[in-house]
Amino acid sequence: MLRLHSHPFSTFGRRVEIALIEKNVPYERVEIDLAGRQHKTPEYKAINPYSRVPTLEDHGFYLYESSAILQYLEAEHPEPALTPADNKGRAKVDMHLRLCDGQMAGPAGVIIFQKRFFPEAKWNLDSIAKASKDIAAHLEIVNQALEGQDYLVNDRYTLADIAYIPFLHFLPLMVDPATVPANVAKWSAQLLARPSSQQTIPAK
Repeated sequence: MLRLHSHPFSTFGRRVEIALIEKNVPYERVEIDLAGRQHKTPEYKAINPYSRVPTLEDHGFYLYESSAILQYLEAEHPEPALTPADNKGRAKVDMHLRLCDGQMAGPAGVIIFQKRFFPEAKWNLDSIAKASKDIAAHLEIVNQALEGQDYLVNDRYTLADIAYIPFLHFLPLMVDPATVPANVAKWSAQLLARPSSQQTIPAK
């Protein structure tokens, strides 16, 4: 059985759990005590030298980058498929995974971490404002990609959509809900309503 070393609050761990659930792949979640700095121990660094979560363990094989984990799961467990069969479709999924990590994850982390785990008095409002502006600009591009379809690639649910779900969950923390583009708002609502998304909602 696969083992997923993660934490319920990890946005990147959550996307992997969603994929595992969608693919009906049995797995064991090994909760890493981030508050207790378990991720900094020599034992954990032996399987993830970056001291982050998640880490996927598959019979002595370890992966510790969530987008790579998603693609590995797709290769190892191709049914039900979460990428298109054609090369162009697969390339678009890969593109959106990279764009999510490059354009969404960074500024989202700036906002989510502060607003979830620090009192408002300690928020860096300038960094939050810049991150929110960057997210809004990215969402306008995502909105264009969603024009005329319900999902990012080939109008079907794929890893590209899964990558965004943990961030969309906190969208009201990051941008004014009234400014979220219409296609993004519809897409977000239907993704967050899926059973796999509901099953993995963090407690905080």
